[in-house]
Parts: sequence; structure tokens; C-alpha cells
Amino acid sequence: MNLLANLFGLGPKIDYKKMLEEGAVIVDVRSPGEYASGHIDGSINIPLDKVKNKVKDIKKMNKPIITCCLSGGRSGAAMNILKSEGIEVHNGGGWASLSNKLK
Repeated sequence: MNLLANLFGLGPKIDYKKMLEEGAVIVDVRSPGEYASGHIDGSINIPLDKVKNKVKDIKKMNKPIITCCLSGGRSGAAMNILKSEGIEVHNGGGWASLSNKLK
């Protein structure tokens, strides 16, 4: 259950609002079309299938990353990719849910 909880952003409670205030970056890993239909202001769109190719750019940000998508599955996969590259990353889960946590 712990693996599934972390995969879908249901793990330990994280203060995402505080993380953003301290400079974290939200990476929305949905498709460009999904992102265009609604997203968190200030987030950047890097579709999941492009994340591996963008690792160097993400590392250059030198900031904690919060991933999000529609439900938390793709953002969990992106989190695992980034974590394996030594990047501090947290799965924010679904973008709408994450957006509510930032209010």
C-alpha cells in the first residue's frame, strides 16, 4: 500500500504551499493538450514521455520539484525518473487536487 500511496501522491503529508514559497517548481507531466485545458499558474509542462530528455534542464533549475498530472499515476512515474537522477522531487498527485492544497 505504501508504494501505491507514494505513486499516487497519497504518501506523507507535505506542505506544498510552503515548498513553493521556498522556490520549488511544479512540473505538470500531462500532454500539452491536457495542460492547455487547465493547469496550475506558474507550473511548467513537460510531458511524461519527455521527462528523461529534460533531466539536465531540470537539474539546472537546482530547485525541489513537485510533479503533477491528472490523477497522480504519471506524476509518480516522473517522480521515480527524477529521483533516480538525484533530483529532490515529490509527487503532488492530480493537478486539481494539488491546486486546492496550494490555496
